[in-house]
Amino acid sequence: MTSQTRTRTPGADAPGRTAPVSADRRSRQRRRNLWIYAFLMPTFVLYGLYTIYPILASYWYSLVEWNGFSSQQRFVGISNYEAVFADPMFWSSVRITLVFMLIVAPLRVFGAFFLAILLNSPRLPFATFFRTAYFIPVVTTTAIVGVVMRFILDPGSGPFAAVVRLLGLAPIDLLGDSGTALATAAVVYVWKFFGITMIYWLAALQTIPRDLFEAARIDGANAVGVFRYITLPMLLPFLLIISVLTIEDCFRAFDLMYAMTAGGPFFSTEIIEIYIYRWAFAASIPQLGFASAAAVLFGVLVLAVVALQAWATVKSRAMQKGQR
Repeated sequence: MTSQTRTRTPGADAPGRTAPVSADRRSRQRRRNLWIYAFLMPTFVLYGLYTIYPILASYWYSLVEWNGFSSQQRFVGISNYEAVFADPMFWSSVRITLVFMLIVAPLRVFGAFFLAILLNSPRLPFATFFRTAYFIPVVTTTAIVGVVMRFILDPGSGPFAAVVRLLGLAPIDLLGDSGTALATAAVVYVWKFFGITMIYWLAALQTIPRDLFEAARIDGANAVGVFRYITLPMLLPFLLIISVLTIEDCFRAFDLMYAMTAGGPFFSTEIIEIYIYRWAFAASIPQLGFASAAAVLFGVLVLAVVALQAWATVKSRAMQKGQR
């Protein structure tokens, strides 16, 4: 028999070892990584210029006195923060923001919850159509929604005024009355973002095994019993995280509120975001240092909500593990 010899790579056949990666393969991997970084670079640059840098710059601006036009910036330390704390309008905007949140969050969370229960039923006809219909306002531009709602609620020529006259009632200026403007804007905000909270609840409902519902029906449980003893306990962990997400979302109402009321009438709808905008851009002499100090304090409030969200996420996962 003729013995055949083969060229072996040193260490290639040794147990627990792998053949060294070829130079050509390493070169291809490097080129692929370079292309990945090249495509990601515009995102990194734009995010750094328009997100990271403004955040860092606002901390510096909050420590100086600057109108945004001159090149001179006078360092004043924490004087801007002291002025913000001493301004009663700042605390008024904080109160209005919290009241707005207390109106919006329960309506979105619990209203969307019961709607999701209905739309999740397999017996409901056209369920997909209704889900889409409720979600359409979410993808509509918020500023456009604000402008359209101003036209609809116009007390002189809007469709709402026409309906009021048809009913023989006195004209109602929902956005022009300081007693109703905030509640009206809150209801519009709920309608605009109602669909996203509904999607949260629908996703949570999909996590409940269908076997539990079938077993409950076999045991003779009615719809109320299934809802009380299966649906509600299984959704309690999601209630916490969805509530915190909705509360956090309430702090991003500037575009809708400004398009509808611009903070009026008589500052009755001036949330913190509009308060900051007014001092930074709408004042006759802008006070960017003062506005930046207010923005930093607003950021601290948002960070507190983010911390609450992180806690809610951990708590929700712990509750889900406990149910298993």
